[in-house]
Amino acid sequence: MKAGRPRRVVFFKTDTGNEPVREWLKGLPKEDCKIIGTDILTVQYAWPVGRPLVDNLGDGVWEVRSRLDNRIARTLFAVVNPRLHQETAKGAGRRTGAGEET
Repeated sequence: MKAGRPRRVVFFKTDTGNEPVREWLKGLPKEDCKIIGTDILTVQYAWPVGRPLVDNLGDGVWEVRSRLDNRIARTLFAVVNPRLHQETAKGAGRRTGAGEET
């Protein structure tokens, strides 16, 4: 990782104050949550990061691909002012709303 000040991560929040990404992460096994957290930290400290960890989906949307035991968790984010706003989709190959299972 590059040394320096990390980018600030702000989780997506609905109009009612729910944070579906944070709720999804809390429901994962500790080991999965640790892997995803480590990958997000890598992006925070080493941005810009390329493939295979991060890919540009277009229109300012990026994804972090975290390899878990038997699947891939995808955390979607955008770089805004220098913050990372995140939405997460669990599973490989399908882009869904925050925290949905595929």
